[in-house]
Amino acid sequence: MDTRSEVREFLSTRRARITPDQAGLPAFGGNRRVPGLRREEVSLLAGVSVDYYTRLERGDLSGASDSVLDALARALQLDEAETAHLFDLARAANASPVARTPRKKSTVLRPSILRLLDAMTEAPAIVRDNHFDYLAANALGRALYAPVFAQPQPNSARFAFLDPAAQDFYPEWERNTQELVAAMRGEAGRNPFDRRLTDLVGELSTRSERFRTLWAAHNVRFHRTGVKRIAHPVVGEIELTYEAFELPADPGLHLSTYTAEPGTSSADKLRMLASWAATDAGTFPSAASAPDRAEA
Repeated sequence: MDTRSEVREFLSTRRARITPDQAGLPAFGGNRRVPGLRREEVSLLAGVSVDYYTRLERGDLSGASDSVLDALARALQLDEAETAHLFDLARAANASPVARTPRKKSTVLRPSILRLLDAMTEAPAIVRDNHFDYLAANALGRALYAPVFAQPQPNSARFAFLDPAAQDFYPEWERNTQELVAAMRGEAGRNPFDRRLTDLVGELSTRSERFRTLWAAHNVRFHRTGVKRIAHPVVGEIELTYEAFELPADPGLHLSTYTAEPGTSSADKLRMLASWAATDAGTFPSAASAPDRAEA
């Protein structure tokens, strides 16, 4: 990805969403040409010169110190995910030519991870990589996301934006796609030279107007915990809380688990789903029996 363009668009969109009143500044003049703060107002809040901030917003973060980035994050009222994204963009801008060539990562799951998935019998569990490919799941996870796993290469982003079934599967499809793209933005900031991720963004931008619109907003969020509503084709609508964990020994891999609030209809439906998955065990093979997959 073009790091300078990413920096320019990110900073300008963050500046545009903050009014002088929100920043605690007097709004002099009634005819403002920009929807949010002016560059000179951001530079004042960040304690840097207008020329320097202008250089930063034009995409040049090379040499920007942590203190400057912190001041910029405060001035633009960035949240935790957005601040991390700004620092990721700065690291990319300062990366050496060697660092700009990403090392190939194996996505062959270790046997212990597959055993862990199969040992989790009461909660759906899925392992994905930073390209949003679903690499493996326990039987309940495959049952929960049966329409996604029906793809030749299960990928949550392709399913959400390119499969017509996604809008029925996700009752809150608009919110879900917003969150998905914001999570993808974070991944792109951490891995700006990842060709597979860049290709995925390019494919979705070409084929989905919804994706293009959301990607252009430059919103960023962490995908750590939240509530997911699913209209499952077998058990009906179910509401689950998800927890997402990075796997420190396997950079780029994430484990997501799903649970239902005890005593709710969703808890009953999750048990029904478990029974269905057990009945159709041949349709949803165990994680340990899934074929190894590696990135070439």
